[in-house]
Amino acid sequence: MFKAPKHDYLVGFDEKFRLSDAPHGPPVDAPGKKKCREKLAKVVAEIDRLQHILYAHDRSALLLIFQAMDAAGKDGTIRAVLSGLNPAGCQVYSFKQPSALERDHDFLWRSNIRLPERGRIGVFNRSYYEEVLVARVHPDILDRQQLPGNIDRKHLWRDRFTSIREQEAHLARNGTVVLKFWLNVSKEEQKKRFLSRLDEPEKNWKFSSADVRERGYWQDYMRAYEEAIKSTSRAWAPWYAIPADHKPWMRLQVAEIIRDTLRGLDLHYPEVDPQEKVRFDEMRDLLENEE
Repeated sequence: MFKAPKHDYLVGFDEKFRLSDAPHGPPVDAPGKKKCREKLAKVVAEIDRLQHILYAHDRSALLLIFQAMDAAGKDGTIRAVLSGLNPAGCQVYSFKQPSALERDHDFLWRSNIRLPERGRIGVFNRSYYEEVLVARVHPDILDRQQLPGNIDRKHLWRDRFTSIREQEAHLARNGTVVLKFWLNVSKEEQKKRFLSRLDEPEKNWKFSSADVRERGYWQDYMRAYEEAIKSTSRAWAPWYAIPADHKPWMRLQVAEIIRDTLRGLDLHYPEVDPQEKVRFDEMRDLLENEE
């Protein structure tokens, strides 16, 4: 089974994670924005090379899950890290409020039907973790989920964590590598980014008054994130708590983790069947001598 690559922002598997210990910004000796962007370009080129082999190898899949508070930079990070990759080998899904059809199934169903195929990189912009985050902060959401009457709401979150761990272990056993990124933006930085959405016309479309209202539940969200992350970070499906106040640094860290993960998968191009290979010279002659 896949083992998580070591990294400074890897969340341990002993359930002692404390959100207050996770930094919002890079270390003091981190490179500047320009250097981060230069490094990112090189790392993305390596991801592109490895993704090509992953696609040809067709034995494993990579699922990248991004969770964060609003304005943390999920969209921009996904775009920056996957830019230049072959679109045929990637698939991105952004999960919004569940539809009526999705509410008629269990909380994992709508993400299960969008899991990446072998040979592909799949990206979830938000995910089934919303069901232990926003649904926990706003428990009235559960009233619209048509849950069976015998559901024990007292232990609902514990049971959902169990379902998530079992689901991710199942995926790992069957060749899907799961990497989970929590982009840790500070409340102060989020405020600055919301204000820029109001002040800069080209960013107005990003602004939502609902996002501002959610800031009133900040501490509730932090408690929900802390428990979700420490309850579900495992060697086969690790969480990485990435500082999000400095976007170039954040994107570089995400890219390096993806690259290191792909490097560790023992990827290789498929070997040609020996019976087919003996015909290569014959086929070469036919191609070179065709009229």
